Amino acid sequence: MTLATVDPTTGRTLATFDALDPGAVEECLAEAARTFSTYRRTSFAERSDLLMRAAALLEEEAEAVARTMTTEMGKPLAASRAEAAKCVKAMRWYAAHAESLLADEHPAEADVRDAGAASVHVRYRPVGVVLAVMPWNFPLWQVVRFAAPALMAGNVGLLKHASNVPQTALYLGDLFRRAGFPRGCFQTLLIGSGGVEAVLRDPRVAAATLTGSEPAGRAVASVAGDEVKKTVLELGGSDPYVVMPSADVARAAATAVTARVQNNGQSCIAAKRFIVHTEVYDEFAERFTAGMSALVVGDPMEESTDVGPLATESGRADVEELVEDAVRRGVTVLCGGRRPPGRPDGWFYEPTVLADVTPAMRVDQEETFGPVATLYRVRNLDEAVDRANSTPFGLSSNVWTRDDADVARFARDLEAGGVFVNGMTASHPALPFGGVKRSGYGRELSGHGMREFCNITTVWRAAAAD
Repeated sequence: MTLATVDPTTGRTLATFDALDPGAVEECLAEAARTFSTYRRTSFAERSDLLMRAAALLEEEAEAVARTMTTEMGKPLAASRAEAAKCVKAMRWYAAHAESLLADEHPAEADVRDAGAASVHVRYRPVGVVLAVMPWNFPLWQVVRFAAPALMAGNVGLLKHASNVPQTALYLGDLFRRAGFPRGCFQTLLIGSGGVEAVLRDPRVAAATLTGSEPAGRAVASVAGDEVKKTVLELGGSDPYVVMPSADVARAAATAVTARVQNNGQSCIAAKRFIVHTEVYDEFAERFTAGMSALVVGDPMEESTDVGPLATESGRADVEELVEDAVRRGVTVLCGGRRPPGRPDGWFYEPTVLADVTPAMRVDQEETFGPVATLYRVRNLDEAVDRANSTPFGLSSNVWTRDDADVARFARDLEAGGVFVNGMTASHPALPFGGVKRSGYGRELSGHGMREFCNITTVWRAAAAD
């Protein structure tokens, strides 16, 4: 089997790489297990120094890495640079905060006495070798937001990256090695999806984390459940973007454009369903459609490009099928809805706004992974909440209102892992990230994410005998 870098701007194959054979995978597993036996005993100070070195290397090499990401999956070059910078920030944040995030916890003295102990403390210990199954849409950030906390906790990582970003995958494995991490601390496995189950079932692998599609998540969760291994899943999203009468409509509409087309619209936390109160619907729809129509679609290496190609030909076909189904069922296309004219090569699709969406349309319930927005009119707060919660997904949400009562209601009732008020959803190392319903379970980032792959150990010591 081979893995390939295929330029989504042209559709041309630029490089191919042979997948690891079973013998090479076995060597990686053995090395990971050997390394964990000693790396888990290193100090936070040692780990922090190593991660800071990795951050410095990535910062020095950011431009080259950004160009590799853009070449492999088509995001605008400016977005790739921002992704690399975000990874550097996350590495440094975890290097500075990991020790305090995993500090021993001490129950109250009264509870210690009631437990019949002289002392009790709770310690966070690493679980071991963690398999990370990662997607192509943020090929650097998705990996680093796992790797930085996992390595600082004393775990070691095995990366099975998406098959269309092999150069980014190889770079990540090489980055941690060059930073001085012990051999085997973080290894890239160039394998296809068919090789994941055998790795996950290996007794040397303790846990797994996956960011990707719902089918991929179900497959990994099923195997891990059979093996009784911990998993964290961050799956798809169809995030609502709710605009209420008290909102700053001009600002909400401008931000909505960015929120929908970030990463060429290929982001699980991109706003996808725009739910607007009838009092401000017409103004929002006009401003939002104008903003989407004004975006420059083109070569992602050009600084003037706002939206590049979709990452894969099949991904564009999926988007086209959803839009075509909606058109057949009576949707109103306010802008876009087709491949850009004059671009016969590459996997481009115009920024699109669909109005008059109904539950009979697939686009109403399925995740649209491309620059396509659906627009809904609602009459009141209850209808806004119901519409926001009307899909199987629950990753994050966006709410635009200056009414505190609205904020309280949305924070209480939206079925999502995040509620972002008067701004678009974004991830940050200090904030827990993850979803509910079919968007997955568990959390990444912050102390919550770091502790997902820790053995939470109670250390109880008996009181001295009289």
